[in-house]
Amino acid sequence: MISLKRLLTLGAAALLVGGLGSLATAQSAPAGRQRSPMYDVKTETTITGTVESVENITGTGGRGRGMGGTHLVVKTEKDSVEVHVGPTAYLAEKGITLAKGDTLEILGSRVTIDDETLLIARQIKKGGNTWTLRDASGRPAWSGRGR
Repeated sequence: MISLKRLLTLGAAALLVGGLGSLATAQSAPAGRQRSPMYDVKTETTITGTVESVENITGTGGRGRGMGGTHLVVKTEKDSVEVHVGPTAYLAEKGITLAKGDTLEILGSRVTIDDETLLIARQIKKGGNTWTLRDASGRPAWSGRGR
């Protein structure tokens, strides 16, 4: 018969091993894949270009790569850049309107998801308007709303 002390020791060891395995699994995503990219001030850049398309993505699927909301494709002198702007409802609430053909200057963080690069917008300038979507550290302006 197994002693109570031995049983408790074995149970604790099993919980520890199981917990570490769960932690390792939760922290290790397949290479090159992220669920929700984080804004990185070290990769900030400014692009200027013309909006080729505006897409409102619901949920986390499709081209949103885990990021629902308003996305743009902006044609610069060099290439076309996918831009994640922010939640569509937040943009509407703030009166931020973006349309095909608009000329924009966008400050944001370049991130790579599933081997594709996109820009997470922090600030957008259109004509005489400047909209700040994130603070200097990249924290979204809509973060914590309604709490």
